Amino acid sequence: MKVIGLTGGIASGKSTVSRMIIRRNIPLIDTDLLARQIVEPGKPAYKRVVKHFTREILNEDGTIDRVKLGDMIFSNENKRKILNKCTHPFIRTEVFKLVIWNWIKGEKMVVIDVPLLIETRLHKFMNLVLVVYCSDQIQINRLINRENFSESIARQRINSQLPLKEKVKYADYVIDNSGDIKTTEEQVEKILNITKPSSLNWLLSWWGPPILAISLAIKGLLFIVDFF
Repeated sequence: MKVIGLTGGIASGKSTVSRMIIRRNIPLIDTDLLARQIVEPGKPAYKRVVKHFTREILNEDGTIDRVKLGDMIFSNENKRKILNKCTHPFIRTEVFKLVIWNWIKGEKMVVIDVPLLIETRLHKFMNLVLVVYCSDQIQINRLINRENFSESIARQRINSQLPLKEKVKYADYVIDNSGDIKTTEEQVEKILNITKPSSLNWLLSWWGPPILAISLAIKGLLFIVDFF
C-alpha cells in the first residue's frame, strides 16, 4: 500500500483537495479531525491540554474553546509547542490504527492529511508528499474573507507555519491552488493517476505500511516520555 502525505498551509486549499481525493474513493486520514476527537472531554489529551492551559480555555459545557486556544497559541510559539506535545502523540496513535486498518482491507493507497507534515518530520515516513500551494497574498485574502480576520491577524496565522515556498521543497508533487476549482481538480486527477500503484507494485510493497505505522507509534511514545 502506498502512503501519501498531503500538506499545505492555512487557507491554501488543502481541505478542498482532500474532498476531491475522498470523492475518488481513496481513503483519507484527516489529522485535523483526529485532533478534534482526541481532545473531547475526558480523553487523555484533553486532560493534558487543560492541565497546561488551565480551565480558562474551556466553554461552559467543558469542551475546549478552540477559538480562545487558537488565539493563545498563534501568538506564542512556546505555547504552540506545548499544545503540539500534548496532542501529537495521540494523533499519531490514531493514524497508526487507521493505516493498519486500510492495509488490512487491501487498499492500494491511503492519503494522510497533515497540516504540519514537514514541521513534524513525518514526511520522512511517506512514500510520496503532496503540497497544496498558493501565494502568501492569496492566503491572506482568503483568510480575511473566510474568517473576517484583519490583515495583521491573517499574517500572524500564516507566519506561525512553515512558509509554503519552503514546504514545496519537500514535495514530490505540487498542487497549485491559485486558480479556479476546475484547474485544481485536473491537477489532482493527473497526480492520482500517476501515483496509483499497480496490483504488482501493491503486492511487492504490501508489508511497508506496518513499518510506517510502528515508526509513528514509537515516535509518539517517545514524545510522551520526553514531555511528561
